[in-house]
Amino acid sequence: MSSAPVTTTLGRKLAQNVFNKQTLKYVFTTHFWGPVSNFGIPIAAIMDLQNKPADTISGPMTLALTLYSAVFMRYSLAITPKNYLLLGCHIINEAAQLGQGARYLNYHYLTGASAKPEGKKA
Repeated sequence: MSSAPVTTTLGRKLAQNVFNKQTLKYVFTTHFWGPVSNFGIPIAAIMDLQNKPADTISGPMTLALTLYSAVFMRYSLAITPKNYLLLGCHIINEAAQLGQGARYLNYHYLTGASAKPEGKKA
């Protein structure tokens, strides 16, 4: 027995489930595209965790983005229908912003800035 018919059948079933009327209708709504476009914020924050020097992190902006994500995590579950894609986006952003906040606090209040001599940069 060949596995080609089984693979073809599984492929067709998957395509029917993915490309059905209900899924396509969802893809063309703001319930989908809003969170997808919003993923730029957590992606940038994750990239900044790796590349941005701690002395350039804005504490007030990091706090604002942390609170923003917390509010919208709640909002994503308060609306009907619940928007789990938006929830996921803001969970990722919350984690990234908390990481940035920890770097900011560590640099400005625990070790970084106070350990360096005045007028010298790392």
